[in-house]
Amino acid sequence: MSESVRADLWLWSTRFFKTRGLAGDACATGRLKRNGHPLKPASPVQAGDLLEVPFAEGPGVRQISVKAVIVKRVGAPEAQACYEDLTKPEIYEALKLWQIARQEAAKGRPTKRDRREIDKIHGFWD
Repeated sequence: MSESVRADLWLWSTRFFKTRGLAGDACATGRLKRNGHPLKPASPVQAGDLLEVPFAEGPGVRQISVKAVIVKRVGAPEAQACYEDLTKPEIYEALKLWQIARQEAAKGRPTKRDRREIDKIHGFWD
């Protein structure tokens, strides 16, 4: 393995993004940071770097410490061995609550079955 690799390639191979294009787009927007500085898609990532990777859905940023560099996309257990997640548990809790609230808000209009259940509880004319 080489000593450094492109940022978009490393982020894709360690499964932070589904495609390399999405990883490159996230880098190009300046949302990703390495050691506090914006990360470009072609920037080299080396072992020991500290990355700030925002969650794909929801608020919050992951703190990732690079342990090893890889070039090819590998399975999840091998990919997880290449980094250490330093994110605080409070951030994951906030993300979980945000996702639950989003699902509740997205329910929308009740279905016919839901209306029947509501009518059973409240009665037909209550």
